[in-house]
Amino acid sequence: MDTCLELTFLGHQTWLAQGGGHRVLIDPVLKPTFGLPGRAECRVWPPRSIDVGPMPRPDAVVLTHEHLDHFHLPSLDLLDRGVPVYTGPLLPVPVEEAIVKLGFTVCRVDHTTPIELGDLRIVLYPAGARTLFWEDRVVQPCLRVGDGPSVFIAVDADPSDLYLQQVAEGSQPAPRVAIVSNNSQIVPPGMPASSVNLLPGVDGTRHKTGLSVLNQLLLEVLAPLGGIKDVVLCGNGFLPPASPHGPFLYSDHPAMAAAANGLQHLFRVHGPRPGERLMVPASAGKVTLDQVGWVRIDEDFEREALAAHAAFAGAAGQVELAPLAEPPCDLDQALAIVKAELPRLGRELLATDTGMLACSIHEYLSGPLGAQRAVLRLKDGPGGELLQFAWDVTTAGFVQVASTGREEAMAAYPFGAEMFFQDYLALLQGRLQVWDVAGGAMECWHIGRPLDSLVYALFGIYGEHQRPDLAALSYSNLSAGITAPTRSR
Repeated sequence: MDTCLELTFLGHQTWLAQGGGHRVLIDPVLKPTFGLPGRAECRVWPPRSIDVGPMPRPDAVVLTHEHLDHFHLPSLDLLDRGVPVYTGPLLPVPVEEAIVKLGFTVCRVDHTTPIELGDLRIVLYPAGARTLFWEDRVVQPCLRVGDGPSVFIAVDADPSDLYLQQVAEGSQPAPRVAIVSNNSQIVPPGMPASSVNLLPGVDGTRHKTGLSVLNQLLLEVLAPLGGIKDVVLCGNGFLPPASPHGPFLYSDHPAMAAAANGLQHLFRVHGPRPGERLMVPASAGKVTLDQVGWVRIDEDFEREALAAHAAFAGAAGQVELAPLAEPPCDLDQALAIVKAELPRLGRELLATDTGMLACSIHEYLSGPLGAQRAVLRLKDGPGGELLQFAWDVTTAGFVQVASTGREEAMAAYPFGAEMFFQDYLALLQGRLQVWDVAGGAMECWHIGRPLDSLVYALFGIYGEHQRPDLAALSYSNLSAGITAPTRSR
């Protein structure tokens, strides 16, 4: 029996795994872009096109979780509806409903129910307990052909505690190969980002470097697993929307892998480009690499984006953010929608880490604090005005206050978030997701830990798990151009 396992990298975090004569497609993003239509779309990086005609037909699809860089309805639309879609038990219901509406069958399985495709066996393990809350519904596939070597894909989360336990007990073999997700998404200096703390002198992101990324991925994430011979880097594989800087820093995985291999001897690190296929042998031989013919890198676009990256890095000054959504036509109705949402936002904020810290402090820069502890600043509101809403912890509500400059607001409120009025409105209407706004058009400041920022509170309040109604609206918008199910080819 041939127990070789082939792993074809299709970009970002999409894989086609083949073994024992069967194939599974993991988190298919097969189009050049993903995300909601419009300015929020992200271009896959390195840029590539996939010819799905000659692409080997998968026997199954595995969907690890609901985020739109893993769950892409237009890509699923390219597949035969007879291919089952497997996912974990915690996938939000609107995701399943959207897939079923396309004509697919969704099969929810947990770690006790392997997916068996002939001799190819896939087990979906739950994310590790320390995983951040917006990724804690992730499942992490472990693949094996017969009694051959296993491959563990540590998707977007800490390695599964259940998997680690089974490896430690000997009921699962230690993986020969581990695939780890680089989610650092570090922007060049001068580029605003919601992860950058605007308060002077307290922005911890300036200490993030390629060395810290490699340390986290290769040493911290993999520390509990012994016996790994090969590590594969993926992730960080998109251009953020409307960004002038090209790719993220430290997203050149071939270069990152070469640096890692020169600095350690524990395992061999691979940084594949889209279309490269890793072949994991059944024996103790080396992992080898070749190229499939149905994935093509857009070399012209890649050169242009790298030139933009270099030009941005060499220029001085700050970038002004631009909105992702179009301005509303009916400003009065838009303002009414936003104001109607604020009481709910205020109540939910109270139970977040941000809210709990805000209630526990008593002094800030100018002395004792009153009841207003956070501020939401919405730019380009009706009439082009900035709208400023202060969060009052005694009522758990927002009240509109006189607009000020940013410096004055930062001096008065220990927590703040700025975004465009039309983007917040689009979030409430399912035309954007909170990840879109945070990734391309929001800035924040805060005291405390990085996770005490309002951006992470908004992840908890507006994520798909908390607002399935908004998720369903966004999936409806995403599938608007899909007209009829594709039959077998």
